[in-house]
Amino acid sequence: MTKQRILLVDDHQVVRLGIKALLERHPHFDVVGEASTAREAVEMVGALQPDVVVMDIRLPGASGIEACEEITQRYPNVKVIMLTSYAEDEMLFSSIRAGAAGYVLKQIDSQDLIRALEAVGRGEGLLDPAVTQRVFQEVRRAVREEEAAAFANLSQQEKHVLLLVSEGKTNREIAKALFLGEGTVRNYVSSILSKLGVNNRAEAAAYAVEHNLREYISI
Repeated sequence: MTKQRILLVDDHQVVRLGIKALLERHPHFDVVGEASTAREAVEMVGALQPDVVVMDIRLPGASGIEACEEITQRYPNVKVIMLTSYAEDEMLFSSIRAGAAGYVLKQIDSQDLIRALEAVGRGEGLLDPAVTQRVFQEVRRAVREEEAAAFANLSQQEKHVLLLVSEGKTNREIAKALFLGEGTVRNYVSSILSKLGVNNRAEAAAYAVEHNLREYISI
């Protein structure tokens, strides 16, 4: 079985020694090097070509996140696991944007760290359970912002008209429901199609359903 080559990056020697001692008890891990700064980490990745880098976020000088970004850009086959004492949202999302394959807290159980390394070695992404919920919350927030932006060019009245179009209502039925003239509704529908960049009522209705229009209408 091929050993997983690991580079440890932490400015505290005691931390590196502890992780190294843990990993050396497992025959399928090989700690090929240690670094204490971001610059050393990047240089050693180039020289040693490890499979996985276990990277502390807080390092003297450039941060582990900056090192992670440089490593993943220059050496895309090398996976980086960010190891930190801090469950801070800004660090978490910065690490993800930098290309980290995993994000775990230093309080992690030793066997969980082993499993994290094994998972990343298989090409899987991994987040510490303590921060996973935050990622889901951020994803949901981003989705809601995208949905809201989908109707940003429509007036409130146009949103009401579009909602009724999505319910299959005719212009006459929409006019009656909103106390408008049919000609006014036709103008609204034409404007909606133009603003959404769709060709007909069916496409407009599908667009409204896909982006959850009902949630963005003030009744």
